[in-house]
Amino acid sequence: MAIPPLAMTPALQQHLQAWLQEDLGRGDLSAAALQGCRGQAHWLSKANGVFCGGQLAAAVFGLMDSGVTAQVLVNDGEAISAGTRLLELEGPAAALVGAERTALNLAMRLSGIATATAALASQLQGSGVQLVDTRKTTPGLRVLEKYAVRCGGGGNHRMGLDDAAMLKENHLAWAGGVAAAVAAVRAAAPWPSQVIVEAETIEEAKAAVAAGADGVLLDEFSPDALQQLVPELRGQAQQRGKPVVLEASGIQPDQLRLYVSSGIDLISTSAPITRSSWLDLSMRFTG
Repeated sequence: MAIPPLAMTPALQQHLQAWLQEDLGRGDLSAAALQGCRGQAHWLSKANGVFCGGQLAAAVFGLMDSGVTAQVLVNDGEAISAGTRLLELEGPAAALVGAERTALNLAMRLSGIATATAALASQLQGSGVQLVDTRKTTPGLRVLEKYAVRCGGGGNHRMGLDDAAMLKENHLAWAGGVAAAVAAVRAAAPWPSQVIVEAETIEEAKAAVAAGADGVLLDEFSPDALQQLVPELRGQAQQRGKPVVLEASGIQPDQLRLYVSSGIDLISTSAPITRSSWLDLSMRFTG
């Protein structure tokens, strides 16, 4: 599967510069020992997993000092094993040391997400059901964490509140029910906007389809319940003459396979981002 590239937007470059500055503070006090020195180094994986963050790391070193050259040896989304060389670096030694931790921290975090995503996506391989993420992301890291999910074989749900309207429990309660909430959003949102309803009961799910929702997120339904409900919702959508995307959530990560025969389209989970561990990477100086 082709991975949509990470766009190095001005906003992202500003983030990278700010994260570098956070570590540098008033200046790297150890840099005095390296004045006039040039160095060579490489990145090494210390664990098996899926790599993510090579081009991002190269950008961090470039922002630190334009005299650093970085050769990325492994593409984002590629499986790696312990001992794999990932990057080769050459440039002013003070710049290599100064950018090392920021670049490694980002890549280890993102590689951990990609690795966890790949493990979950493998449960759905060949089923036709796609694994997607949620908006449970670290503030400031959303674009990067969702990119890491793509590198692990998952898909992105919404990037933010302006991508699609998802009407949850509080929306439905305060708006006066499913039909009223959907109608209000339809009246206010631009015409291409998608409306998704999070349903916690069978009644809410059927009301969402009846109201013309584009998608229904079926939260914490058992596999047996979905086996019966999904065909009913498909039939209801067919009668209205408009297809509906059916998504399951609230599923334990080790139970995804139990849901694939129900006929759902998507399984959304925050687990790759909220429960993953960093993948251990290190930088070794070679000259």
